[in-house]
Amino acid sequence: MPRHDGRAPDQLRNLTIATALGGWAEGEALITLGSTRVLCTATVEERVPPHRRGTRAGWVTAEYAMLPRATPERTQRERNRVDGRSQEIQRLVARSLRAAVDLRRLGERTVIVDCDVLQADGGTRTASITGGFVALGIACRKLVQAGLVNGDPVRRQVAAVSVGVLEGEPLLDLDYREDSRADTDMNLVMTQDLQLVEIQGTAEGGALEAEMLAPLLRLGEAGVRIVLEVQRAALADA
Repeated sequence: MPRHDGRAPDQLRNLTIATALGGWAEGEALITLGSTRVLCTATVEERVPPHRRGTRAGWVTAEYAMLPRATPERTQRERNRVDGRSQEIQRLVARSLRAAVDLRRLGERTVIVDCDVLQADGGTRTASITGGFVALGIACRKLVQAGLVNGDPVRRQVAAVSVGVLEGEPLLDLDYREDSRADTDMNLVMTQDLQLVEIQGTAEGGALEAEMLAPLLRLGEAGVRIVLEVQRAALADA
């Protein structure tokens, strides 16, 4: 089945990560994945949540939001209460980024990674994890350079891709047009060694047959390898 944008089944959309943004945050990354764009910023605070006080270990958390015109029709701005979808995504992003960090080496400080979707065309949560890691890495590097930590708190690289099944065919990196019609969609978070950090998936068009899982994982591994290379290049340029 040909894809509507001409991509091969195992082909990512065009992926770039820019870091020279000139903002105030300790770490910044603007990730573009096809038509999806997410601004990721990392803020370091010299305090930790109550459950981490006295532990000599830090914390990494995340917040996720979509700008009102990130979508074809305006969505209402989240002001006083985060909706369920945003809560789910920011918890996924936070868990994924914590898997990348030695919290004890971070010390009793918090890194908050804000992921603001400027334009959404599918894959915003995987883009948030991928770009969020770059912003986090830059912020942790600055802690090392300032002599505030003993060694880089980042212990492993973490990246994410989406996979899915559309009309019986496994696909990598679904955009919104594909994702909205997919029988199954899945988000894979992996380390640089292609170890799984998290699998988040749903079969909406019918149950996923077990033999389809291995091809989806292979697609995800191939995609993550490319994403990891783009992350490394972005961190090298930062």
